[in-house]
Amino acid sequence: MEKEEDLERFTEFLKSVDLDDYRGKYRQTKIVEMDLPKEIQAIALLYNVYWEEKQFVSFDEFYNRYLEDKKALLEDFRNKIGMCDICFYKGLPARIYRTWASLITQIHAGYVADVVFNEGIVNMSEDLDHSGADFQIVAGKKILNFQVKKETQSREVRAEKKSKRKIKGKFITIKYEVPNFDDIKNNQKKDGNFKAGYKRFYNKYLKKKLLRVLDNGFVIFEKNYFIPFKKFIK
Repeated sequence: MEKEEDLERFTEFLKSVDLDDYRGKYRQTKIVEMDLPKEIQAIALLYNVYWEEKQFVSFDEFYNRYLEDKKALLEDFRNKIGMCDICFYKGLPARIYRTWASLITQIHAGYVADVVFNEGIVNMSEDLDHSGADFQIVAGKKILNFQVKKETQSREVRAEKKSKRKIKGKFITIKYEVPNFDDIKNNQKKDGNFKAGYKRFYNKYLKKKLLRVLDNGFVIFEKNYFIPFKKFIK
């Protein structure tokens, strides 16, 4: 019951995010696009806040906590690359937002899996992330490592994980195709029919209740997507 409640709470949180507003603020801002050192990346904090602490805070609240936690390290990095503080702190929230928007839907998939694989333990962490696993299911001696690959026309998506680290368990790759954000929000042509890309997406995923589109444009996993994989832990 607790797992169902956590999933419902997180789903309601995702519904509350104003994606249009954030895209208006950050979509065109591409200033801080260089590789960030591991110590100032937001990944560990994202897992800590939304998975371990189950604090479903807005991006602005998360970003303020990130700034507070990384303040000295961010300044060291900014000085090292020789970027002025105005430019750096104008581009940084846009950079962190793109990671945030991608990872919170991935974390939501972990909450869905936690309900489906009720007899197992779902793990998510920075270490697993860097090892190529978006989340891990441990059921007795059996371990499943899931990697979720989102295929989209948009560039606002995290790069595919490539790691030489070895971790135990079977790897399962889940691929899903998502139309660009504008086609999700405005998916019909003038004649009332779906646009081609959205129609393919609808027939392949939405009609089968594998994915769901929230009113704000977030695409999330349904339980049906993970149920077939339960056979691997039985």
